[in-house]
Formats: sequence, C-alpha cells, structure tokens
Amino acid sequence: MDQNNKLYIGNLEFSVTTDELKELFAQFGTVTDAIVMVDKFSGRSRGFGFVTFATDKEASEAQLKMAEQDFKGRKLIVSVARPMSRDNNAGGGGFRPRNNFSRDDRGGNRGGRY
Repeated sequence: MDQNNKLYIGNLEFSVTTDELKELFAQFGTVTDAIVMVDKFSGRSRGFGFVTFATDKEASEAQLKMAEQDFKGRKLIVSVARPMSRDNNAGGGGFRPRNNFSRDDRGGNRGGRY
C-alpha cells in the first residue's frame, strides 16, 4: 500500500521548532505527526523535518500550497517523503578491529583458533 500522507519539509530556518512546523501545516488538515530533525550530538536543527497528515488528500494540498513558500525568510522545499533505504542510510563503513583472528594486509592468518 503506497501512502503519500507524509511530507518531507526542507530548507527550514534552524530556529523552527516541531510545534511551529505542526502549526504551520495544520491549516491544511489533521496533522497526525510532525518533527524537526535535530543533530543527536549538538541538539541543533538539521534544517528539515517531516509532517504526516491523516489523509493523502490533505498532504497533497499542503504540498501544492506550501512548496516554495517563504517561512521565516526561507523558501520551503516540500515533497512526499520517501522511505529510507538500506543503501542511503547514515552510518556505513563498518568498523573492523584488527585482532588475532583477522587477516592482515599481507593476506596471512594472524593466528588463533576459531
């Protein structure tokens, strides 16, 4: 089932709060969820968020009317949110510690039993 009731909201001014985002989009229908994404280390806004509506129709109207609209001095980017795939998620690059059970750069086994 393809749901288009969750919107990505980009180019947010860094002082925008989740409550302000929800209030801004509530004029288009029932907002069931809203969030401004923040950096987990600094706590600072990352400049984007998500708004979820009760229906696809409400989300579609909000997208049409709010795309490129000025909010706190910035033109909003509004699009249907895409699910995060395994290919583009944050993190990547696994940590592989060197120990007696791993192969070294020369291709040899560094000892130890499995």
